[in-house]
Amino acid sequence: MVQIKTPEQIAKMREAGLVVAAIHAATREAAVPGATTKDLDEVARKVIADHGAKSNFLGYGGFPATICTSVNEVVVHGIPDGKTVLKDGDVISIDAGAIVDGWHGDAAFTAFVGGGHAPELIELSRVTEESMWAGIAAMKTGNRLVDVSRAIETYIRRQPKPGGGRYGIIEDYGGHGIGTEMHMDPHLLNYVSRKRGKGPKLVPGFCLAIEPMVSLGTPHTEVLSDDWTVITTDGTWSSHWEHSVALTEEGPLVLTAVDGGRAKLAELGVTAAPDPLA
Repeated sequence: MVQIKTPEQIAKMREAGLVVAAIHAATREAAVPGATTKDLDEVARKVIADHGAKSNFLGYGGFPATICTSVNEVVVHGIPDGKTVLKDGDVISIDAGAIVDGWHGDAAFTAFVGGGHAPELIELSRVTEESMWAGIAAMKTGNRLVDVSRAIETYIRRQPKPGGGRYGIIEDYGGHGIGTEMHMDPHLLNYVSRKRGKGPKLVPGFCLAIEPMVSLGTPHTEVLSDDWTVITTDGTWSSHWEHSVALTEEGPLVLTAVDGGRAKLAELGVTAAPDPLA
Protein backbone atom coordinates (compact mmCIF):
# COMPACT_ATOMS: atom_id res chain seq x y z
CA MET A 1 0.00 0.00 0.00
CA VAL A 2 1.22 3.48 -0.89
CA GLN A 3 1.03 5.96 1.97
CA ILE A 4 -0.68 9.17 0.85
CA LYS A 5 0.23 12.25 2.89
CA THR A 6 -1.83 15.25 3.90
CA PRO A 7 -0.47 18.78 3.35
CA GLU A 8 0.29 18.96 7.07
CA GLN A 9 2.29 15.75 6.91
CA ILE A 10 4.18 16.97 3.86
CA ALA A 11 5.12 20.07 5.84
CA LYS A 12 6.64 17.84 8.51
CA MET A 13 8.54 15.92 5.85
CA ARG A 14 9.80 19.27 4.56
CA GLU A 15 11.24 19.95 8.02
CA ALA A 16 13.08 16.61 7.91
CA GLY A 17 14.20 17.34 4.36
CA LEU A 18 15.79 20.62 5.36
CA VAL A 19 17.79 18.83 8.05
CA VAL A 20 19.06 16.48 5.34
CA ALA A 21 19.96 19.49 3.18
CA ALA A 22 21.97 20.89 6.10
CA ILE A 23 23.79 17.55 6.47
CA HIS A 24 24.64 17.68 2.78
CA ALA A 25 26.02 21.20 3.00
CA ALA A 26 28.20 20.38 6.00
CA THR A 27 29.54 17.06 4.70
CA ARG A 28 30.20 18.49 1.23
CA GLU A 29 32.41 21.13 2.83
CA ALA A 30 34.14 18.51 4.98
CA ALA A 31 34.86 16.08 2.10
CA VAL A 32 38.45 17.23 1.52
CA PRO A 33 41.72 15.37 1.02
CA GLY A 34 42.95 13.98 4.33
CA ALA A 35 39.51 13.64 5.92
CA THR A 36 38.31 10.18 6.84
CA THR A 37 34.82 8.97 6.14
CA LYS A 38 34.37 8.73 9.92
CA ASP A 39 35.08 12.47 10.10
CA LEU A 40 32.18 13.05 7.73
CA ASP A 41 29.92 10.86 9.85
CA GLU A 42 30.76 12.90 12.93
CA VAL A 43 29.90 16.10 11.05
CA ALA A 44 26.52 14.62 10.12
CA ARG A 45 25.84 13.53 13.70
CA LYS A 46 26.43 17.07 14.93
CA VAL A 47 24.08 18.59 12.36
CA ILE A 48 21.31 16.18 13.31
CA ALA A 49 21.81 16.90 17.02
CA ASP A 50 21.91 20.66 16.44
CA HIS A 51 18.52 20.47 14.68
CA GLY A 52 16.93 18.31 17.37
CA ALA A 53 16.29 15.60 14.81
CA LYS A 54 17.01 11.86 14.81
CA SER A 55 19.05 9.70 12.45
CA ASN A 56 17.12 7.22 10.34
CA PHE A 57 20.31 5.48 9.19
CA LEU A 58 21.94 4.70 12.53
CA GLY A 59 20.77 1.27 13.63
CA TYR A 60 18.62 0.70 10.53
CA GLY A 61 18.89 -3.04 9.98
CA GLY A 62 22.01 -2.87 12.14
CA PHE A 63 23.73 -0.14 10.10
CA PRO A 64 26.44 1.30 12.38
CA ALA A 65 26.67 4.91 11.18
CA THR A 66 24.72 8.12 10.55
CA ILE A 67 25.45 8.43 6.82
CA CYS A 68 26.59 6.21 3.99
CA THR A 69 29.94 7.16 2.45
CA SER A 70 30.49 5.39 -0.87
CA VAL A 71 33.89 6.04 -2.46
CA ASN A 72 34.80 5.37 -6.10
CA GLU A 73 33.66 1.85 -7.08
CA VAL A 74 31.35 1.67 -4.03
CA VAL A 75 27.82 2.32 -5.29
CA VAL A 76 25.85 2.60 -2.06
CA HIS A 77 25.85 1.72 1.65
CA GLY A 78 29.53 2.35 2.30
CA ILE A 79 30.20 2.38 6.06
CA PRO A 80 32.17 5.34 7.43
CA ASP A 81 35.39 4.39 9.22
CA GLY A 82 38.64 5.89 10.39
CA LYS A 83 40.72 3.99 7.85
CA THR A 84 39.25 5.34 4.64
CA VAL A 85 41.13 8.58 4.01
CA LEU A 86 39.91 10.75 1.16
CA LYS A 87 42.47 11.82 -1.41
CA ASP A 88 42.73 14.01 -4.49
CA GLY A 89 40.79 12.53 -7.36
CA ASP A 90 38.36 10.48 -5.28
CA VAL A 91 34.63 10.54 -5.91
CA ILE A 92 32.35 10.10 -2.91
CA SER A 93 28.60 9.69 -2.72
CA ILE A 94 27.11 10.71 0.62
CA ASP A 95 23.66 9.42 1.50
CA ALA A 96 21.98 10.98 4.53
CA GLY A 97 18.65 11.00 6.29
CA ALA A 98 16.81 12.49 9.25
CA ILE A 99 13.58 12.10 11.20
CA VAL A 100 11.47 14.98 12.55
CA ASP A 101 8.38 14.13 14.62
CA GLY A 102 8.25 10.67 13.05
CA TRP A 103 8.57 11.86 9.43
CA HIS A 104 11.57 10.97 7.28
CA GLY A 105 13.85 12.71 4.81
CA ASP A 106 16.46 10.96 2.64
CA ALA A 107 18.82 12.29 -0.04
CA ALA A 108 22.25 11.67 -1.58
CA PHE A 109 24.80 13.53 -3.66
CA THR A 110 28.11 12.84 -5.37
CA ALA A 111 31.10 15.05 -4.59
CA PHE A 112 34.58 15.37 -6.07
CA VAL A 113 37.43 15.31 -3.55
CA GLY A 114 40.22 17.76 -4.30
CA GLY A 115 41.14 17.91 -8.00
CA GLY A 116 42.49 15.86 -10.86
CA HIS A 117 39.24 14.19 -11.84
CA ALA A 118 38.91 12.59 -15.25
CA PRO A 119 36.32 14.27 -17.50
CA GLU A 120 34.36 11.04 -17.75
CA LEU A 121 33.83 11.06 -13.98
CA ILE A 122 32.56 14.62 -14.02
CA GLU A 123 30.21 13.71 -16.85
CA LEU A 124 29.06 10.56 -15.02
CA SER A 125 27.97 12.63 -12.02
CA ARG A 126 26.26 15.20 -14.23
CA VAL A 127 24.32 12.54 -16.12
CA THR A 128 23.24 10.85 -12.90
CA GLU A 129 22.12 14.09 -11.28
CA GLU A 130 20.28 15.29 -14.37
CA SER A 131 18.51 11.94 -14.72
CA MET A 132 17.26 12.38 -11.15
CA TRP A 133 15.81 15.77 -12.07
CA ALA A 134 14.19 14.26 -15.15
CA GLY A 135 12.50 11.76 -12.85
CA ILE A 136 11.40 14.52 -10.48
CA ALA A 137 9.92 16.49 -13.38
CA ALA A 138 7.83 13.41 -14.23
CA MET A 139 6.14 13.56 -10.81
CA LYS A 140 2.84 14.77 -12.21
CA THR A 141 -0.71 13.95 -11.19
CA GLY A 142 -2.06 11.30 -13.55
CA ASN A 143 1.33 9.88 -14.45
CA ARG A 144 2.24 6.43 -13.24
CA LEU A 145 5.29 5.21 -11.39
CA VAL A 146 6.74 3.83 -14.62
CA ASP A 147 6.76 7.33 -16.09
CA VAL A 148 9.32 8.35 -13.47
CA SER A 149 11.42 5.28 -14.26
CA ARG A 150 11.15 5.98 -17.98
CA ALA A 151 12.21 9.61 -17.58
CA ILE A 152 15.33 8.57 -15.65
CA GLU A 153 16.33 5.83 -18.08
CA THR A 154 15.59 7.87 -21.18
CA TYR A 155 17.77 10.74 -20.01
CA ILE A 156 20.70 8.42 -19.26
CA ARG A 157 20.42 6.50 -22.51
CA ARG A 158 20.41 9.69 -24.57
CA GLN A 159 23.72 10.88 -23.14
CA PRO A 160 26.85 9.89 -25.09
CA LYS A 161 29.33 8.17 -22.83
CA PRO A 162 32.90 9.47 -23.23
CA GLY A 163 34.98 6.75 -24.85
CA GLY A 164 31.93 4.92 -26.16
CA GLY A 165 29.75 2.20 -24.73
CA ARG A 166 26.80 2.69 -22.39
CA TYR A 167 26.38 3.79 -18.82
CA GLY A 168 25.45 1.05 -16.37
CA ILE A 169 22.11 1.76 -14.70
CA ILE A 170 22.39 -0.17 -11.44
CA GLU A 171 19.72 -2.86 -11.47
CA ASP A 172 19.52 -4.15 -7.89
CA TYR A 173 18.86 -0.84 -6.14
CA GLY A 174 16.47 2.03 -6.76
CA GLY A 175 14.19 4.60 -5.25
CA HIS A 176 11.31 4.09 -2.86
CA GLY A 177 8.34 5.53 -1.09
CA ILE A 178 9.08 7.55 2.04
CA GLY A 179 7.04 8.94 4.93
CA THR A 180 6.61 7.45 8.39
CA GLU A 181 9.36 5.03 7.40
CA MET A 182 12.50 5.59 5.35
CA HIS A 183 11.79 2.77 2.90
CA MET A 184 8.18 2.18 1.93
CA ASP A 185 6.18 1.02 -1.08
CA PRO A 186 6.51 1.46 -3.95
CA HIS A 187 9.97 0.43 -5.11
CA LEU A 188 11.11 2.70 -7.94
CA LEU A 189 13.28 1.22 -10.67
CA ASN A 190 15.63 3.53 -12.54
CA TYR A 191 14.73 1.79 -15.79
CA VAL A 192 11.59 0.37 -17.35
CA SER A 193 10.80 -3.28 -16.73
CA ARG A 194 7.89 -4.96 -18.47
CA LYS A 195 7.66 -7.39 -15.56
CA ARG A 196 6.81 -4.53 -13.20
CA GLY A 197 4.02 -3.06 -15.29
CA LYS A 198 2.98 0.59 -15.05
CA GLY A 199 2.81 0.82 -11.28
CA PRO A 200 0.42 2.99 -9.26
CA LYS A 201 -0.96 6.31 -10.44
CA LEU A 202 0.66 9.41 -9.01
CA VAL A 203 -1.75 11.52 -6.96
CA PRO A 204 -1.30 14.46 -4.59
CA GLY A 205 0.22 13.20 -1.34
CA PHE A 206 2.43 10.65 -3.14
CA CYS A 207 6.03 10.88 -1.85
CA LEU A 208 9.07 9.26 -3.44
CA ALA A 209 12.80 9.15 -2.85
CA ILE A 210 14.10 9.31 -6.42
CA GLU A 211 17.68 8.01 -6.58
CA PRO A 212 19.45 6.94 -9.76
CA MET A 213 22.75 5.06 -9.39
CA VAL A 214 24.91 4.86 -12.48
CA SER A 215 28.32 3.36 -13.22
CA LEU A 216 30.88 3.81 -15.97
CA GLY A 217 30.51 0.14 -16.78
CA THR A 218 28.33 -2.65 -15.50
CA PRO A 219 24.80 -2.44 -14.11
CA HIS A 220 25.63 -5.34 -11.80
CA THR A 221 26.74 -5.19 -8.17
CA GLU A 222 27.88 -7.36 -5.31
CA VAL A 223 27.77 -6.93 -1.54
CA LEU A 224 30.99 -7.18 0.46
CA SER A 225 31.46 -9.35 3.55
CA ASP A 226 30.31 -6.57 5.88
CA ASP A 227 26.80 -7.22 4.45
CA TRP A 228 26.39 -3.53 3.55
CA THR A 229 28.98 -2.18 1.13
CA VAL A 230 27.78 -2.48 -2.47
CA ILE A 231 30.38 -2.35 -5.26
CA THR A 232 30.26 -2.70 -9.02
CA THR A 233 31.26 -6.18 -10.15
CA ASP A 234 33.73 -4.80 -12.70
CA GLY A 235 35.32 -2.21 -10.40
CA THR A 236 34.13 0.78 -12.42
CA TRP A 237 33.33 3.96 -10.50
CA SER A 238 29.79 5.12 -9.93
CA SER A 239 27.60 8.08 -8.99
CA HIS A 240 24.51 8.32 -6.78
CA TRP A 241 22.07 11.22 -6.52
CA GLU A 242 18.80 11.33 -4.57
CA HIS A 243 16.06 13.69 -3.44
CA SER A 244 12.86 13.07 -1.51
CA VAL A 245 9.92 14.54 -3.43
CA ALA A 246 6.27 15.13 -2.56
CA LEU A 247 3.58 15.50 -5.20
CA THR A 248 1.08 18.19 -4.15
CA GLU A 249 -2.02 19.71 -5.70
CA GLU A 250 0.28 22.44 -7.03
CA GLY A 251 3.05 20.22 -8.38
CA PRO A 252 6.19 18.55 -7.07
CA LEU A 253 7.99 19.81 -3.97
CA VAL A 254 11.59 18.65 -3.56
CA LEU A 255 11.61 18.15 0.19
CA THR A 256 15.40 17.82 0.53
CA ALA A 257 16.39 20.78 -1.68
CA VAL A 258 16.89 24.13 0.04
CA ASP A 259 14.72 25.94 -2.52
CA GLY A 260 12.23 23.09 -2.84
CA GLY A 261 13.55 22.38 -6.32
CA ARG A 262 12.19 25.63 -7.72
CA ALA A 263 15.24 26.73 -9.74
CA LYS A 264 16.08 23.39 -11.34
CA LEU A 265 12.50 22.47 -12.13
CA ALA A 266 11.99 25.87 -13.77
CA GLU A 267 14.79 24.97 -16.19
CA LEU A 268 12.76 21.92 -17.12
CA GLY A 269 9.54 23.86 -17.59
CA VAL A 270 7.98 22.63 -14.36
CA THR A 271 6.66 24.86 -11.58
CA ALA A 272 7.60 23.63 -8.11
CA ALA A 273 4.94 23.63 -5.41
CA PRO A 274 5.08 26.44 -2.84
CA ASP A 275 7.20 25.72 0.24
CA PRO A 276 4.80 25.04 3.16
CA LEU A 277 7.43 26.39 5.58
CA ALA A 278 8.06 29.65 3.73
